[in-house]
Amino acid sequence: MKLARRLQAIKPSPTLALNSRAKALAAQGVDVVVLAAGEPDFDTPDYVKQAAVDAIKAGFTKYTATPGIPELREAICRKLERDNGLRFTPEQVLVTAGGKQAIYNFCQAVLDEGDEVLIFSPYWVSYPDMVRLAGATPVIVATREEDGFAPDPDAIRRALTPRTRAIIINSPGNPTGAVYSRAALEGIAAAVRDHDCLIISDDIYEKLVYTGERLGLSDVAPDLVPRIVVVNGMSKAYSMTGWRMGYAAGPRPVIAAMQLVQDQSTSNASSIGQKAALAALQGPPDTIATMAAEYHARRDFFVGGLNALDGVRCRMPEGAFYALADVRGLYGRPYKGKAISGSIQLSEILLDDFRVAAVPGDPFGAEGYIRMSFATSREVLAKGLTRLGEMVQALR
Repeated sequence: MKLARRLQAIKPSPTLALNSRAKALAAQGVDVVVLAAGEPDFDTPDYVKQAAVDAIKAGFTKYTATPGIPELREAICRKLERDNGLRFTPEQVLVTAGGKQAIYNFCQAVLDEGDEVLIFSPYWVSYPDMVRLAGATPVIVATREEDGFAPDPDAIRRALTPRTRAIIINSPGNPTGAVYSRAALEGIAAAVRDHDCLIISDDIYEKLVYTGERLGLSDVAPDLVPRIVVVNGMSKAYSMTGWRMGYAAGPRPVIAAMQLVQDQSTSNASSIGQKAALAALQGPPDTIATMAAEYHARRDFFVGGLNALDGVRCRMPEGAFYALADVRGLYGRPYKGKAISGSIQLSEILLDDFRVAAVPGDPFGAEGYIRMSFATSREVLAKGLTRLGEMVQALR
């Protein structure tokens, strides 16, 4: 069967594939430590669930306008002004089926064949493929761990061309957990200020910061706000992954174009989910603070345990809930007659023989690393560390 050429350059999401495989093993009764998915283990807050129940009982189960119900878009505007110092009107907001759809809509609405999008590596695996699906080209700008995974402004300048249509910023980042400092953001702003490109600010992890203050590009470069499209959602901060509720806010022509894409794809996000999202934004802030404090404690415990393993080294992430462990110290060691030579091989050994699901760094543009989520209980993390230790011992 002939399929579209655009799919030839697209690979299945390794995080989704590995998580599905781990869940399938667990369904068979296999004791698997799942550290693969970027999904909070906390339940959705009760007041959010109740808002959805109330919406169902009230019969709020019909289509809404594509960009979302007015009260939710207004609440998003209030949130952006309160938390980010950004002033948008509801007409500049589009409610989407998760933050992923917001970025996909942007790519489809803005990019043409031959356009380029700058992406910093390590990167979230979906960024390059969403760019490719729009017919454009992802241009990868490598960052270094010793620089806190912040991009070099000169490297950005070298990557910019007349074809550069957009640049993606993700802080706190997936998979690194890096939070860009003021100096790093100022460097990015200086590099792109004189170039006519749009800027996606993927803020999905903004509430999960453990060290210092989280700043956005708009905080250090307000002159660039007319070119910034903010993407966010409810999945990480409110433990609402399955609800698929996200949003984008930005220049009115861009948001209108993104809405046009959504008009002809999914139309509105779930009406029930929109009521739940509204409740989340209007709810008590201590819900987020409680989860963030627990993630902070888990981070310290888990990263400390990783750094105690021979051949493993892990930078302390400032935000999000991922540990990106450098496992190059294990390369070259023998296992079942073969020397360890890559992160994919190592992740397969971990899952097949030690029942730990961890994502290889290669699909993130981070060969030599594996990504593990600490958005799970400390008991599970402790079991994972034990099994990782057993694997390290087996490689000697």
